[in-house]
Amino acid sequence: MGSARTTTNLTMDPIHCMLSTRIDKWLWAARFFKTRTLATDEVQLGRVQWEGRDVKPAKDVKVGDTLTISQGQMKRTIQILMVSEQRGSASVAQQMYAETPESIQARLAAAEQRRLSPEPAHTIAGGRPTKRDRRALQTGWNDRWSASLD
Repeated sequence: MGSARTTTNLTMDPIHCMLSTRIDKWLWAARFFKTRTLATDEVQLGRVQWEGRDVKPAKDVKVGDTLTISQGQMKRTIQILMVSEQRGSASVAQQMYAETPESIQARLAAAEQRRLSPEPAHTIAGGRPTKRDRRALQTGWNDRWSASLD
């Protein structure tokens, strides 16, 4: 009599249904920055580049885009694999991007260089100057720098 009507569940996971999102939202969702404000500030300061160019925080990113992210001394080049505006767990965030092999190699080489470099504090020969040493350093400075117009 009646035809059996099949319904499919059209609700998809929010991670898979997005085509593009703002770069600051994506950086926050991928857990590169703790807050969206920090992500926005870093993009505005030029520490995040899209396809090698500085962009504004409202720039839309999509799957396949390449980002260069500078955090301290570390510089990463990543490719976007998934787009989401929701911040999930760290394991989900790691699936949203892939770091390029060149970036991984450069990051490991920089870490090795830092490991092998000498500690800057060990280069100070005498340590902190004593009170007598500080007074000896100050003796010539007071005579050379004067605010008077004599």
